[in-house]
Order: sequence, then C-alpha cells, then structure tokens
Amino acid sequence: MASKQMLRYLFRRFLFLFVTYVVATTVVFLLPRVIPGNPLSQLLSNLSMVAQANPEAIRAAERALMEEFGLGKPWYVQYVEFISKALRGDLGTSITFYPRKVLDLIVPVLPWTLVLLLPATLVAWILGNTLGAQAAYRRNTWVDKGVLTTSLVVSQIPYYWLGMIFIFLFGVRLKLLPTQGAYSQGVIPSLTFSFFVDVLRHYILPFLSIVVSAMGGWAIGMRLMVIYELGSDYVLFSETLGVSDKRIFKYVFRNSLLPQITGLALSLGSILGGALITEIVFNYPGTGYLLFRALTTLDYPMIQGIFVILIASVYLANFLVDFIYAVIDPRIRIGQEA
Repeated sequence: MASKQMLRYLFRRFLFLFVTYVVATTVVFLLPRVIPGNPLSQLLSNLSMVAQANPEAIRAAERALMEEFGLGKPWYVQYVEFISKALRGDLGTSITFYPRKVLDLIVPVLPWTLVLLLPATLVAWILGNTLGAQAAYRRNTWVDKGVLTTSLVVSQIPYYWLGMIFIFLFGVRLKLLPTQGAYSQGVIPSLTFSFFVDVLRHYILPFLSIVVSAMGGWAIGMRLMVIYELGSDYVLFSETLGVSDKRIFKYVFRNSLLPQITGLALSLGSILGGALITEIVFNYPGTGYLLFRALTTLDYPMIQGIFVILIASVYLANFLVDFIYAVIDPRIRIGQEA
C-alpha cells in the first residue's frame, strides 16, 4: 500500500513538472521575440561583405534566411514547428554561428556547466546545513554568532561580484590562480595528469564563488529549522527520559533536513542563473558564454535550445530530489499526503 502511495506521489510530481516545463519552454520561446531588433542583421551584414554589397544578392539571401528560420511566419506556427523539431532532437540552426546546428554547439559545453554547477551546489548545501545546525546547537555562543553574522553577509553577495573579488584578490594581486577559461590557452585537452591539474586550477575560483555565495542562505535556513525543532515536544520528552544530547541532535538534524531538501529543489533555478553569470565573469566555456552571445545577437534558436536543455536538467534534478524526499520522509512511505 505504501509503495503504491509513493508511486502515486511521484507520478503527480512528474505530471506537475511536465506541465511547468511546457509553460517554461513556451515563455522562453516568446520572450526573445518581444525584444526589438532583427536577429538576422549580423548575419546579413557578414553576407553583404561577401556579396560585395550587391543589393539583389543581399535581398535574396534575406528571403532565404527568413524562410529557413521561419521568421516570416506567425509566432504560433513558429512555435508548433519548434516543438515538433525539438521532439525529434532538432533544436535548429544557430544564427550567430550559422550554419552550425544548435545541438552541436551546446553538447560540447554542457558538461562544463554541469561539472561546475552540480558539485558547487551540493557542497554549498552540505556545508551550509552543517554550519547552520552546529550554530543552532551552540546557540548564543561565539560559534552561533560567527556563523550567523558571516552567513547574513555572504548570502547578500551576488555571484558575479564575489567572482570579481576573487579574480582581483587571487588572480591579480596574489597571482595564485588563473582568472579565466577552463584551461590554459594553447593547451590541448587530454587525459593526462598535467591537464587535470590545469583544469583544476581554473576550476577553483568559479567553484568557490558559487559555493560561498550559496552556503550562507542554507546556513541561515538550517539554523532556524534546528532552533524550531529543539523546542518541539519530542525533544523535551526525550530530554526528560535522559536521552543523550548527541542522539537528540541526530533526530533534530534529520527532521530539519527535510524542508532543506525541498528548498534545494526550489532553488535550482536561481542557482543555475548564478552559475551562468559566473561563467561569463570567468570566461568559463559553459552554456553561459553561448547564452550571452545568443542574447546579444538575438539568436532565437540558440536561446531556445540552451533553455530547453537547461530547464529539462533542472526539472530532472527536481524530480530526483522529490524521489529522495519520498524515500526519507516516512509520512509518504506510509501513504500520508506530503
């Protein structure tokens, strides 16, 4: 019975995420088209130099490109074509990098974004929750005051500002770490120890900028949850029975962690946005660079393709978090509504 209730819960979550995914991709499709400007202007400018400013050739090229990208059609026709092609795995042709396919451009850089985003998010979540729990457990001590004050300050620092501070401090002043790219210029990627060390040195600053900016919020939230749990009836009853503080704290930490797991799922979108901005600051070769180029040149297919993949990744992570929540929370396992 409990397993059926759990499967029903997961199915409802999957259906909800699917509907929101459709809405999100629709918004992503419509918003770039609201921005004034001709997405083909840069491409036509390049073609005009090749055609030696031949007006007829330029007009013919414009008509051909309008037909290829479907920009002359009504928006709802473009939307249907976009969805039908996306379901077949075709995200279209990039305008900025014409005539290369969007998928061919995203696939090589997507691993860089995921390798930066996922470990940094998990490390920030683990460190923030651990520090917040310890601060609450040692309430009104120097540990609590130090963690709370630092977390309040750090949680208000934007990703990009902290990234620029790290660049100035560790890259310009101390010259300890490289300030841009994923590996040194001129280096050919290979499965060697020297290349791994080079990548790791370039990885440290963008990784730290995401971790430090995110962990403050988790620490504050966990501190509040643990303080609330410490005042619960089961804690007072356990203390009356003589249960050790270490064992009580274990139960308190586990119960306080459940809302933080939900918060992790809800915050993935904002964390993704911070990671993209961090990539731009550090010139990191992830999807942030491609998205920046696409937004500045109104590359509709590239903008749509990047968000289609990234939103799908975020929603998949949300679904996995919901699954973990269902496994951890006994109320769902015994069939109660969560």
